[in-house]
Amino acid sequence: MIPDPIWPIIVLAVVTAVDAVLCLKPVAFIAQCFTDVRFPRRYWWIASPIKFAAVAGLIAGIWIPFLALFTTCCLIAYFVVAIAMHIRARDLGRNLFVNASGMLLLCLLVLAACFLW
Repeated sequence: MIPDPIWPIIVLAVVTAVDAVLCLKPVAFIAQCFTDVRFPRRYWWIASPIKFAAVAGLIAGIWIPFLALFTTCCLIAYFVVAIAMHIRARDLGRNLFVNASGMLLLCLLVLAACFLW
């Protein structure tokens, strides 16, 4: 299934790309978020490649059936896990409600707008 409309996929790809760049050498608020949820420092490096792969999947999915849908669903799963990590760590502040929940909402809106409606 090719996304229709395409622009929400592009918006999600751009937001995810910015997020990936911010995770390369985690900026202060991302490093604090990783610390707050007790994500081991030795694994911080994996966030950027995962997010860059998602960007590639979203962009390629404009032309490759089902790839954008699959990638959007993977991002939804990623942010559900992130929210679970925040809840488990009792980190119920800005990082949970603005960052993780906001990204989950964006992913869900893209899923609905491009593949369900």
